[in-house]
Amino acid sequence: MSMLTPPGMGGQYRITGDKYPRMRPRRRRARLVLSTVASVTALGLVGWGTLQLIDVFTGGDKEAAAAGSTACVKQAAASTGPATGAAALPKPAQITVNVYNATTRTGLAKTTADALGKRGFKIGDVGNAPAKFDAKVKGTAVLLGPATALHTSLPVLATQLTAPDQRTEAGRKGAAVDLILGDAFKTLTPQATAAKAITALSHPEPTATTKKHC
Repeated sequence: MSMLTPPGMGGQYRITGDKYPRMRPRRRRARLVLSTVASVTALGLVGWGTLQLIDVFTGGDKEAAAAGSTACVKQAAASTGPATGAAALPKPAQITVNVYNATTRTGLAKTTADALGKRGFKIGDVGNAPAKFDAKVKGTAVLLGPATALHTSLPVLATQLTAPDQRTEAGRKGAAVDLILGDAFKTLTPQATAAKAITALSHPEPTATTKKHC
């Protein structure tokens, strides 16, 4: 027995060399495990609480985003409707047309004016074209009117011809428009075709508009 061994103790408590007896059970490992579990649990609770706070403070943003998406959908749906003001186009009976002949064909203005009158247009002056247009219109026709006629009377009258040149004249008084017949003119477009074109002007096909940054 070693001199370091207390009296009456031996066996596993016998001290030999540099080995000392353990008087208490090994609790260090158990404490380490408990400490680790407690730390993980605490971290989990902190993370869960943080997520709850984030959700509370960002809930309004989610609702706003959802509302914005709904608004975008409604806006896109609204953009598929008919063009605003399209129904305000004048009817042929509300349009007074002066018919002028810029060609060398005799009686062309008169026959064309009669045909337009049968289609419901009001006929104003009928005769030869003014000097600045006489023998100078190589296309089908020139439609001339005040600035207010650009999106009203002129498009309606244009349905009666093939590819006319539409122009406005600054300072022009009155609402009447001029139809100046050119060298390429042969006859008015078929009445059924013209009627469909007027309907298309008043009720255009829906067009959807997509905005990327809603």
